[in-house]
Amino acid sequence: MAAPIETKVKASTTVTFLVGLAVAVLNDVQADASLLGPLPAWLQAPLLALIPAGLAFLAGYRARHTPRDVADPFARNV
Repeated sequence: MAAPIETKVKASTTVTFLVGLAVAVLNDVQADASLLGPLPAWLQAPLLALIPAGLAFLAGYRARHTPRDVADPFARNV
């Protein structure tokens, strides 16, 4: 029996998808670089990559842990 997907994973995945979708929509609507125009060109690409990653981290950090009733098959025997 497969373990359920933890809430933290669901939250991080959902936020990453939504932010990526928002960036794609903004890119489609704003075909020019006016959204990030004030930033130097070398900083625009890393910033666009860091925004979804940072928000996914925050969503995973803030989401509640899903308790498990079964033994974790990946737990180490100490």
